[in-house]
Amino acid sequence: MSDLAMAIDHLAAEDPMELPAGMLAEQLIDLHWQMARLQAQIARRTCVRVPVN
Repeated sequence: MSDLAMAIDHLAAEDPMELPAGMLAEQLIDLHWQMARLQAQIARRTCVRVPVN
């Protein structure tokens, strides 16, 4: 969870107009995957989705 918070803080502190488009896209993709992993963890911990073994 701290990785997600750090990624959000990092993106929030930057002006998107100052970033190269490729770097911005890379950061957004990374943030997307961190959010997806967090959602999966929440789902497993709340029994919304049964873990696959």
